[in-house]
Parts: sequence; C-alpha cells; structure tokens
Amino acid sequence: MDKANWNIRVKGKVQGVAFRAYARDKANQLSISGYARNMPDGSVLLEAEGLVDDLSDFYNWCKKGPMWARVDHIDLTKGRVQGLESFMIR
Repeated sequence: MDKANWNIRVKGKVQGVAFRAYARDKANQLSISGYARNMPDGSVLLEAEGLVDDLSDFYNWCKKGPMWARVDHIDLTKGRVQGLESFMIR
C-alpha cells in the first residue's frame, strides 16, 4: 500500500487545549508520521503521512479533537510524501 501526505489545518478553540499532544497520541496509535504546529492565527497545522485509511481516521479525529477543543473549521490539502519517520510537536 502506498503512503500519502495530508496537510490538515484546524481552526477554532484549538490552542491551549492540548490539541497537539492528543493529535500526537492519535497519530502514534494509527502509525502516522508528521507534526503538529500552532500557527500565529490561532489554528493548528498538522502534516500527516501514512496509509490513506489511517489518514482518514486521523482526519475524522481532527474534526472533533480532544474534549476541551472546539473545532469550527478544518481544511485538507494533499502534499508530497516526505518520508517522515515519527510524529512530533513543533
């Protein structure tokens, strides 16, 4: 199976609610590599790389996030596979 690379931007109350830490835990459960980064506009950017079915599960998780988060909007763009090896918080 081929890997894919998805860039997911999550907007809403997603900073200061451990969104990145929970995203890392979920990514590790799904064998997804990449990173989560807080952006200056208050959103969280996630670059996720893995099998498409796993990425779909991760995307669906990102639509809700942890219980303290409030996701108002989510964007998905597909990128080029980078060969990332782990999921990090940046």
